[in-house]
Amino acid sequence: MSGVYPLLEQVVSPTDLHRFSDKELRQVADEVRQAIIDKVSQTGGHFSSNLGTVELTVALYAAYSIPPDKVVWDTGHQAYPHKLLTGRLPRFETLRKHKGISGFLRREEHELDCFGAGHAGTAISAGLGFAAARDRLGTKEKVVAITGDAAIASGMSWEALNHAGELQTDLCVVLNDNRMSIAPNVGALHNYLARLRSRPDVQGLARFAKGVLEKIPGPAPRLAAGLRHGITHSLAPEETGTIFEEMGFEYIGPIDGHDLPTLLEVFRNVRTVDYPVFVHAITVKGKGYDVAEDDARKWHGVVPFDPTACEMPRKAGGAPAYTQVFGEAMGEVAAEDPKVVAITAAMPDGTGLTGFAQRFPDRYYDVGIAEQHAVTFAAGLAAGGIKPFCVIYSTFLQRGFDQVLHDVCIQNLPVRFVMDRAGLVGDDGPTHHGAFDVSYLTLMPNMALCAPRDATELREMLRFMAHHDTGPIAMRYPRGAAEDVLPEGRTPVKIGQAEVLGSPAPLSSGTNHPGKDEAGSAVAIVALGSMVAEAWRAAQALAAEGVRAVVVNARWAKPIDAETIATVARQCGAVVTVEENVRTGGFGQQVRDALAGHGLRGLPMEVLALPDTFVEHGPQPVIRAEQGLSVEAITAAAQRVVLAKQAH
Repeated sequence: MSGVYPLLEQVVSPTDLHRFSDKELRQVADEVRQAIIDKVSQTGGHFSSNLGTVELTVALYAAYSIPPDKVVWDTGHQAYPHKLLTGRLPRFETLRKHKGISGFLRREEHELDCFGAGHAGTAISAGLGFAAARDRLGTKEKVVAITGDAAIASGMSWEALNHAGELQTDLCVVLNDNRMSIAPNVGALHNYLARLRSRPDVQGLARFAKGVLEKIPGPAPRLAAGLRHGITHSLAPEETGTIFEEMGFEYIGPIDGHDLPTLLEVFRNVRTVDYPVFVHAITVKGKGYDVAEDDARKWHGVVPFDPTACEMPRKAGGAPAYTQVFGEAMGEVAAEDPKVVAITAAMPDGTGLTGFAQRFPDRYYDVGIAEQHAVTFAAGLAAGGIKPFCVIYSTFLQRGFDQVLHDVCIQNLPVRFVMDRAGLVGDDGPTHHGAFDVSYLTLMPNMALCAPRDATELREMLRFMAHHDTGPIAMRYPRGAAEDVLPEGRTPVKIGQAEVLGSPAPLSSGTNHPGKDEAGSAVAIVALGSMVAEAWRAAQALAAEGVRAVVVNARWAKPIDAETIATVARQCGAVVTVEENVRTGGFGQQVRDALAGHGLRGLPMEVLALPDTFVEHGPQPVIRAEQGLSVEAITAAAQRVVLAKQAH
């Protein structure tokens, strides 16, 4: 690597940028962009969002003294330039790889990742917390919060802006305004920012901003007077102002987020003030890589690709993804019932709703990065007689926990929750693993929660949910392919009813349940959702060893089919439960309680679930195996409970 990025290779800490001239900083920015193209094309990861923050990051880090100054990032998928300017170039080829560096910011990974960033809308709150801590401790470091990729639209961002305006402490908020999250931004705030961008004088952003900044004197007291309403009110009449000024910030912008000289001058001057400043920077997602600029949505998250050909490889044939199956099924359900509507929180692509939005535009709501609002909005729709499907990743629905409990469940409203990415999601890591939804939803009265074993069952469950009007209901399914590999002969989906798949090897009794003569080598494997196929494969392996494993597709985490599970458990005399959720409060613990209620308290049993830790990133099969959710782990657990039963 030596000599490929001659200046960037010298940067171990952002303060190393102080040695470079402004002309050399331009070269640093070029090298950062090239490193992102070179490395992400090899590893995959978030691409267009990071190309858009290169100049912004270089200018900010060259103007500030980091450390001790602190920069808090929002939406960590725009912070690859931060990683490259904090000495992680030598390890960048391990990005998102198993045991490599994270695709987001993590305090455990680097001292300059001062606050973790995975979910959106957190930077301003955390930055204000750092600023308040500084004030109480009497230290002098500067604090910058960078919000962007639509995170400014989240309710938490506005709560923080409101508080910061009241405290009037030294805090710089930078808005990376690229008009997008993963999909284009939506809502009144987006339209408001667009009006700011479209003012006639903004067409010459670099020329205009430079002219204003040349009038700004150096010392802080005079700078404050020069900045106050300076740039903003040169762009608009005195009486208009901006919402950010009304909230107590000095508003600077809009400025060109790729004009390095202007950005350097802005940040060098802003660093000298001691009150809240809001810098509005206009950036282009995918900047510097033409196809990513043209289609930033397509190039937001990439698999390894050929950077010269500017093409991503086509996906190989095979089973469709659960997300795709859901999107198709959602369209079918909506075609059958005009009361069905779909809600997403800025994730139409990731949740599979793009086709639905095109087909039913008047029945599709993208509320932006606002999961709390999405849930209560859905509750209002349900109370008004509509059938809302609130489609949110498992990890992001956590942000609406109180709304699910308070606004939906207490009122027993028939909101349908659909949770993509339930379980271990792979390379995105602990901020995105959907490891907790079984625990946090099943504790809520009135809630029902199902999990399909495959693509066909997902369709059946979705149709069932559309007709379920007696209370809230949720469905969870994993990231990845939805293979129909299990035996057919399906039973209809009914609330709280499991499905006994039987054993993959015929039993001597001629039934799918073990007889008395086989009970010594029998075991019940009760699996939920994504783990049913793995349980079936484990049962096949056990059959080859003379162990009869009866697989139960639980279907429901709540209400659990205690009667069916207890019947099979009593016949087999030993039980293993398997789920892709944390053990605490999870499916297995609830099965254990249910069996105890049926007089089976002492039955040999093992609960296979995720541990009480945050699971690191890595390929799904690898981290599932590490957490004891592989076919081999299920097989071993079954053998242990059979031996325990025989020992009695």
